[in-house]
Amino acid sequence: MSSSLLADASKILAKAMKYVSISEDAIEYLKYPQASLAVSIPVRMDDGSLKIFPGYRVRYDDTRGPTKGGVRFHPNVTMDEVQSLAFWMTFKCAVLNLPFGGAKGGITLNPKTLSRMELERLSRGYVNAIADFIGPDIDIPAPDVYTNAMIMGWMMDQYSIIRRQICPAVVTGKPITMGGSLGREAATAMGAFFTIEDIMAKLDRKPAETTVAVQGFGNAGAIIAELLFKAGYKIVAVSDSQGGIYAPAGLDIPSIRQYKLSSKGIKAVYCEGSVCSIVEHEVLTNQELLALDVDILVPAAIENQITAYNADDIKAKYIFEVANGPVSSDADTILEAKNIEVFPDILVNAGGVTVSYFEWVQNRSGLYWSLQEVNQRLRLKMVEETDRIWQIAQEHSIPMRTAAYVHALNRLGEAIDAKGTRDYYTNPDPHHG
Repeated sequence: MSSSLLADASKILAKAMKYVSISEDAIEYLKYPQASLAVSIPVRMDDGSLKIFPGYRVRYDDTRGPTKGGVRFHPNVTMDEVQSLAFWMTFKCAVLNLPFGGAKGGITLNPKTLSRMELERLSRGYVNAIADFIGPDIDIPAPDVYTNAMIMGWMMDQYSIIRRQICPAVVTGKPITMGGSLGREAATAMGAFFTIEDIMAKLDRKPAETTVAVQGFGNAGAIIAELLFKAGYKIVAVSDSQGGIYAPAGLDIPSIRQYKLSSKGIKAVYCEGSVCSIVEHEVLTNQELLALDVDILVPAAIENQITAYNADDIKAKYIFEVANGPVSSDADTILEAKNIEVFPDILVNAGGVTVSYFEWVQNRSGLYWSLQEVNQRLRLKMVEETDRIWQIAQEHSIPMRTAAYVHALNRLGEAIDAKGTRDYYTNPDPHHG
């Protein structure tokens, strides 16, 4: 996964480079991660045995501020993957104009095989191993795959124990009672919703006349489906890893969410009691959902869902990437030829890191915001950057993904160049001094 992630990002960068005047110094800087740390984490298991788990943390670039990025617990975590994801985070933070660079971390394991107490020991052990590598002004971890608010709370607590002072700003995505921010859990979906609303207004699309299919009904997918439903969009299909349901007349998303929470599935929602009579529906696979003839397709599951193999089948007019990397670079080329506009993950799903930034700001100031204030600030951020990227795309007649990378590269280039470039040192200003 990781090498393809980095390869895809490199292809996009090559396209974006044509539209930026960025120094050789900046290009050289961005080729390499600034610092990569590999650690071994010893954990005393419940049965008394000792296990060693490999862990990683990568700070890719801190030119624009301390680095920021999630920590994932997954069997496939490698240094290569973590470096690739840290690279992506660098661009995502630049797109949203956050005063952060990009980072990522992870531990290689299947977390489902650990007890809660083993998970706590592992989380605290990870912080013990990387404590000198992170900090509120250095690198700020956050939740990612198979990590959550509880795990972030353990990590923040362990760092505070090591430093002998309360340090809430060392991680984000914490429980509210430990300094977490209101709105953090729904932030990715909320940010995506603000971007979709902004773009649809530019295209003069009315919600009631706009059909939507959402692939992935986890945290982000379920919330974005409900937000769009409440805003009047016609959600005709949703799916989870087991499969999906499709109803051309539209689905009742709140009922599906309620059923999913109680049963952990969505297939049978319209066969339960009175809901059956509300609407006819069909069961379909994830691949069938992706190929539906809808206005908006929202891939909100995992990476590489739309590739060169199935891009020809896509009929949606607009794709909003709520997942990370759901459309491969090969598929991008095919979709572009079909005039399907893809709105990229580094913009669409950046609500999560934006509210993480808000959490960090609240921790640093000691002033905490209401949910309404968090969402107002998130909306301003998402709309402002969506508008800028839209303008770049129109100005150069390029896809939104390329425009997003142009936008990020310009910001990163300016920050790197502010420290001095070859041109600065070899062509001194004759008027200086």
